[in-house]
Amino acid sequence: MRQMAAEIEAERVAAMYRQMPLAAMVTVVNAALMAAVMWQAAAREMLLGWLAAVLLLAVLRLLLWRRWRLEAAAPEELLRGAPEGPPAGPLRGVPTGPPMGPPTGPPTGPPPGPPAARRQWRWGRLGTLGAGLGGALWGGGAVLLWPDNEAYRLFWVFVIGGMCVGAGSIHYAHYRSALAYILLAGLPLAGCFAWGGTGPDLAAAAMVLVFLAALSVICWRSSAEFATHVRLRLDLADQARSLDAANARLRAEIESREAAEASLHQAQKMEALGQLTGGIAHDFNNLLTAVQGSLDLLRKRLPPGDARAARLLENALQGAQRGAALTQRLLAFGRRQALQPAWVHLPAMVQGMTELLHNSLRPGIWLEIRFPPELPPVLADANQLELALLNLVVNARDAMPEGGTVSIGATLPERPEAEGLIALTVTDTGIGMDAATLAQATEPFFTTKGVGRGTGLGLSMVHGLAVQSGGRLLLHSAPGQGTVAELWLPRAAGVPPQAPPEPAARPVPAPGPGLAVLLVDDDPLVLASTAEMLADLGHSVAEAASAPDALARLEAGDGFDLVITDHAMPGMTGLQMVEVLARRHPGLPVLLATGYAELDAAAETGPFRLTKPFTQEALAQAMQDCLAGRAP
Repeated sequence: MRQMAAEIEAERVAAMYRQMPLAAMVTVVNAALMAAVMWQAAAREMLLGWLAAVLLLAVLRLLLWRRWRLEAAAPEELLRGAPEGPPAGPLRGVPTGPPMGPPTGPPTGPPPGPPAARRQWRWGRLGTLGAGLGGALWGGGAVLLWPDNEAYRLFWVFVIGGMCVGAGSIHYAHYRSALAYILLAGLPLAGCFAWGGTGPDLAAAAMVLVFLAALSVICWRSSAEFATHVRLRLDLADQARSLDAANARLRAEIESREAAEASLHQAQKMEALGQLTGGIAHDFNNLLTAVQGSLDLLRKRLPPGDARAARLLENALQGAQRGAALTQRLLAFGRRQALQPAWVHLPAMVQGMTELLHNSLRPGIWLEIRFPPELPPVLADANQLELALLNLVVNARDAMPEGGTVSIGATLPERPEAEGLIALTVTDTGIGMDAATLAQATEPFFTTKGVGRGTGLGLSMVHGLAVQSGGRLLLHSAPGQGTVAELWLPRAAGVPPQAPPEPAARPVPAPGPGLAVLLVDDDPLVLASTAEMLADLGHSVAEAASAPDALARLEAGDGFDLVITDHAMPGMTGLQMVEVLARRHPGLPVLLATGYAELDAAAETGPFRLTKPFTQEALAQAMQDCLAGRAP
């Protein structure tokens, strides 16, 4: 309520001062005309003195108006530091509150509250004083210059009545100043009539009093209507501000929702691509298993001295190995690679890769390595993390054809979602990426390097590693401003584990005593090539195209020393068959061959695993490890 009253008072004061030049001009003109009319009927010395007083007051009111105008236009910041004294300050801007009725009388002192409200109160008092003095000059002039002639008396009544009406019209917004002028100008006139004592004089005095009372009521109502108008306008302004704030919040919520929807759409797209590439990688691994196994066997049977055939065979083997590396990146993007997370100290890891990183750059590119002191370790697969870092550095190199600087470091992200994460950063000063390229940068097979210069799987692999490790990959880039890649990784918790002893180099297993092996795979090419590799190692092989077929052969009483099974098979997976074998044939060793397709946590600690595609040497070593695992 107090705030609303202060705002309305500021509007009243402003309305009063805006009309003050007009009031001063009307007063001077009417005083000059009155002096001309009364020149023959009044004492000239007194008449000139009264006229001089009216002119002086008009000048003082104009000076007061000018001071108000200057201080009203001054910034609020300057007025806040002004000392107490002459009132100054803006006339608007005080917060509003509940409605309040029009004032019923003058305040008894300065209101409590902010300095702006106190300044408006003082300005109102000065304006009321000026109006009261103006009315007193006209009322006093009527007393001092009261003529004996009836016609001149009526002229005084006419002029003062008109001045009171004018004051009520000009100062209606500020009721106190209007009332001060009307009463101080009209009451002396009524007193002059009442002093005559005759019936007509008393009647005239009564008529003057009735006129003043009516004019005061009209001014009071006009002032109340002004207050209501101001209150409605302020309420409308408050509602407009509230509506603007609500619209701003709504726009922010819409933008946030659109951003969230875009992020969700991107995440869904990447998830779908991850599932697709994971499935493709699994099928491709099966094909590469057949190709690589057959090429291994063919190399053993190649006649000596045929250099051309040997060269072609080596080319085919290298192509199979490159295909295996490609599927490895696809599986990394699809988050289906087998990770071995461990404590990794990023400065030590990068220090160990310094020579490799330097060799991957071209002349004209500088490598900077800066890590903060006492950086906590991260929990990640060290081998995959090294590969991811190398991919990021190679991308940075290709983005700087004219040379530049590659900076490797780490930060502790200060975003809420980055709690417990450390960001490994790779920054380049290259050509940067626009928004469209940045949006597709982590999608598989997307590349800007041209045909034959890149697979488009480098950033995809880094993205998959980050998500599978419990972090994320963020890219910041703009054309001409380089790129910053942030690989967020979880901090390692607990006590650092003891470094395991270096394993002794194991010789390539030689063909041992023949084993009875049950080989299970739903892919005929993989089944045939693997069977040939096993036969070449001196083992007898029984083939089964599905898990139910394999279980049927075991239930029929066929004895086997080892079961080698694929995982992703229709009807019953290899892992499900392992569980059945553990119940029905405990102690029978099982080797699970997989292309990383949809393995759950049980596969990590369950049967021995053989990764597709595999060579004959890897197959022999995995068989040896599996058989040794069942020994006491």
